[in-house]
Amino acid sequence: MHKHHVWTRAFLRSVFVGLALLAFAGCAQQAPKPEKPGFVIQVSDNDPAKWNLALNNAKNVQKDLGADKAEVEIVAYGPGLNMLKAESEVANRIQDALKDGVKVVACGNTMKGMKLEKADLVPGVAVVKAGVLEIGEKQRAGWTYIRP
Repeated sequence: MHKHHVWTRAFLRSVFVGLALLAFAGCAQQAPKPEKPGFVIQVSDNDPAKWNLALNNAKNVQKDLGADKAEVEIVAYGPGLNMLKAESEVANRIQDALKDGVKVVACGNTMKGMKLEKADLVPGVAVVKAGVLEIGEKQRAGWTYIRP
């Protein structure tokens, strides 16, 4: 009978520990899910074709999900920043995307390296401190990362 008593205590202890672990797991903090799905699009190439693809991706997300039901942000850094200049060949498409609610941001670190000012960019383009950090923050917040 003594063996049965030891086995019962061990079994009950295991069950208690298991339940405690389940309860603890349920209390673990989780990042709040964004209200709308977010899509962050990286463009680091000085290539109009890549920019047109990124802009098409942004437009398609808005068309397929509804412009008011998704957040879309294009982040440009490195050579990709050249296409954000006011005189670039995709400047008109960038302006259209901005009007449609797509957020377009430029990397401040790249701007310093290229000696660019905000006034050199397509009007409405925002500037963040670091493009790669912006992408990382969006991914950590649950956004989908796209690199055309």
